[in-house]
Amino acid sequence: MNAAAAAAGPAAATEILHDPDRRLWLLSGPRTSYLIALREHDILVNLYWGPRISLADAAEISDGHLAGGASSFGAAGDGREEYPVDGGPRFAQPALAVQRGTVRGIEWTHRGASAEGTGLRLDFHDAGHALDIALHYRLRPGHDILERWTELTYHGAPAAPEEFTAADAPLELLRADAAAWPVPARDGYRLSRLHGRWAAETQLTRGPLARGTTVLASRYGHTSHAENPWFALDDGTADEEHGEVWSAALAWSGSWRIAVQQLSNDAVQAVGGPGHDDSGVARLEPGESYTSPVFAGLYSDGGHGAASRAWHAWQRAHIVPDADQVRPVLYNSWEATGFDLTEQGQKDLATLAAGLGVELFTTDDGWFGERVNDRAGLGDWTPNPDRFPDGLAPLAEHVRSLGMKFGIWVEPEMVNPDSELYRAHPEWAQHRPGRRRTEMRNQLVLNVAREDVQEYLFQQLDALLSSAPIDFVKWDMNRPFTDAGWPGEPYPRRLYLDHTRGVYRIMDRLRSAHPGLAIESCSGGGGRIDLGVLQRTDQVWTSDNTDPLDRLTIQHGFSQIYPARVMCAWATDSPNWLNGRVTSQRYRMRSAMAGVLGLGGDLTECSEEELAELAERVAEYKTVRHLVQLGELYRLRGTGDGTTVVEYAAADGAEAVVLGWRQGPHFGASAPRVRLRGLDASARYRTADGKAEHSGSVLMRHGLELAELKGEELSSTLVHLVRV
Repeated sequence: MNAAAAAAGPAAATEILHDPDRRLWLLSGPRTSYLIALREHDILVNLYWGPRISLADAAEISDGHLAGGASSFGAAGDGREEYPVDGGPRFAQPALAVQRGTVRGIEWTHRGASAEGTGLRLDFHDAGHALDIALHYRLRPGHDILERWTELTYHGAPAAPEEFTAADAPLELLRADAAAWPVPARDGYRLSRLHGRWAAETQLTRGPLARGTTVLASRYGHTSHAENPWFALDDGTADEEHGEVWSAALAWSGSWRIAVQQLSNDAVQAVGGPGHDDSGVARLEPGESYTSPVFAGLYSDGGHGAASRAWHAWQRAHIVPDADQVRPVLYNSWEATGFDLTEQGQKDLATLAAGLGVELFTTDDGWFGERVNDRAGLGDWTPNPDRFPDGLAPLAEHVRSLGMKFGIWVEPEMVNPDSELYRAHPEWAQHRPGRRRTEMRNQLVLNVAREDVQEYLFQQLDALLSSAPIDFVKWDMNRPFTDAGWPGEPYPRRLYLDHTRGVYRIMDRLRSAHPGLAIESCSGGGGRIDLGVLQRTDQVWTSDNTDPLDRLTIQHGFSQIYPARVMCAWATDSPNWLNGRVTSQRYRMRSAMAGVLGLGGDLTECSEEELAELAERVAEYKTVRHLVQLGELYRLRGTGDGTTVVEYAAADGAEAVVLGWRQGPHFGASAPRVRLRGLDASARYRTADGKAEHSGSVLMRHGLELAELKGEELSSTLVHLVRV
C-alpha cells in the first residue's frame, strides 16, 4: 500500500441506505456520502455532501434541518433542491421547464423509490402534464463519483383543471437538465473552470465565484474549444493535496450549458444539461420518453490532486473502452505530406516510422474522393483512384507487414459543396430556408440527426473498414454549427440533440461491427473532449497546437478531469509550425511523453542522428508508459513559475516516473527539488539506470533534486524510480 492509501485507511463498502420514517436516502461511496430527503410538498432536498457518515448521523442531520428562511422574495428550498423545476415558489435556475399548449410549470408528487445494487431511482409525477419524472443515482463500487441523470415520460392524458390542453398535444421540454448539484455552505467559494480557444484549449482558471449566475456553455454544436463541461468549487484554500473540493462533469458532446449559481440566500448550486439556452431541447408526443446524459459529481477532501485522481480512476474503470490496455505509439503523416500524399510516399514514411519503434501508422487527410485540397471531397469516403488505385489495402498491408497497426483520418459530419454527396443530396446539409448556407473551411455540416444521413455514413464507413485492415480512425470535426436548420421538420430544434445522438449511434455501430477498432475524437484539436464521447473513443486529440511549451499548460488543464491514458500528444518538427519556436528534440519528446505519445514531423527530412535519437526517446517512453497511462497522477509543480513537474506512480507504490520541464534558470536559481507522492515510505527506490538509490521517506519528505533542469533554456528530465 502506498503512503496516500495508507493515510486514508481502508475503503468502506459502497451502499445506499434508507430511513423510511424520515424519508431520506444516504448514498455512500468508499469515502464520501450524499444525503437527500423528501420534505413538504414532496420537495427533494440535499442535506449533506461530504466525508462518509453513518445512517445515524444522517438522521441527526435530517432532524436538525429546518425549512425556514423563506420570504416573499425568496424560497426556503432555493439552492438545496435536487432537481429544481419551473413552477411554484422557486427563484433558482430551474433544471426542468416544460410547456404543453399554453400551460407551463411543474407540480409533482412522489410516487415511490427503488434501489438495486448501488443504484437508486426516485419517481415523481405531474398529473397536470401527465408527466413521469425519474431521478436516477448510481455509485460504482470502489468509486466516489456519483452519476446522476433524469428520465422523463409523457403520457398525454389530460387532467383537471380544464385549462390543460388536449390529450394528444405534444409536451415541449424547454429545459431538461441532467441534475442539480447543491454545494454545502462555506464562507466563500472559488470556481475552477477550463476555457480556451483553438490552439489554446483547457486553460485552467481559478477565481472567486461571483454572486448571481455564472454560465459555462457551448452553442457550437459540439463540446467546444471555448469551455469544457466541467467545474470545481472550493472555499478558496484548497491546493493540490489539501482541502475540500466539489466538482462535476457533464457527459455530453453537443451544445450544453452549466449554470453555477450563488443565490441571495448564500446557497450555491449548479444545474447542467444539453442545450445552450432555454429555447427547447426536445418535444415529446404521448408515449415518448427523454433520457438526459449523465451529470457526474465528486466530493474530495484531498485537494484538487485527489479529485483528479478519483476522476481518472473512475474513467479508466467505467468510461473509456479497454482503458486497462496501454495505447500504442502513433505516427501521423499530416505534417509530413499535407494534402500532397501518394501511396508510395505513405509507405516510405511507414518504413521510417517502424524503424523508430512506432506501433500505429495513420494516414491523415487527402486519401479520399477528390481531396487534393480542403475545397473538395468531404462526404465521398472512397479512396482517391489516382493516389490509391487499388484502394487502401496495399498500404494497410504494408504497414501491417512492418509490425504496426494502420489508421486513417475521417470527418464524417462534414461535406464540401464540391463533392458527389452534396451534388446528390444538398438537403442533407444543415440549412435554413431562404438563408445563405455559411461555409467555413469550404465545408458545410451534415444533419446527422437525420436517420438517412446516419445510415449513409455508417454504410460508407463500414464498407471502408471492411475493404482493408484498418485498426484506427481519427474522427475529426473541423467547424461548428452555424445554420442549424432542418426544413420540413416539425420541431427543428431537436437537431441539436439528435445530431450528437446520431454521431454516438454511428460510432457505437462501427465498434460493434468491427471489434478491435479504436477511435480518436478530434475537433480541430480539442473541440470535442467530454465524458460522453469518451464512452466510445479510445483517446482524444488534445490540441492542434503541438508546441511543446504551450502543450504543458494545455495538458495541465486537461489533467484536472481527464486521464493521461486518453491524452494524445505529438512531438513535431522544430521550428514549430504554429509559432516558430525552436526546441530540442528531447524537450519535444518529453513534453509529449506526458500522455499517449505520438510523432508528427516529416521523417524524410530527419538526419540519421535525429532518427536515432527519436528511436531512443520512443524506447524511453515505452519503459514508463504503463505508469503514465495507467498510474496515479501527482502534479508536483504547476506551470506558473516556468517549471512544471508531474509524477505518475503505480497504485501499489512499486515504481514511479517523474517528468519535468523548465523554461530556463532565472536569476541563477538552482535545480528544483520536488517532494514525491504515492510511494512506500519504508522502501528504497533505485533509478532505472542504476545510478542512484533513495529512501522512499526521503523522496517524499525531503524531495528529489532534478539536476537536468538546471542547465539550458527549455530543459527537461525523466526520472524512473523502481522499488528495490
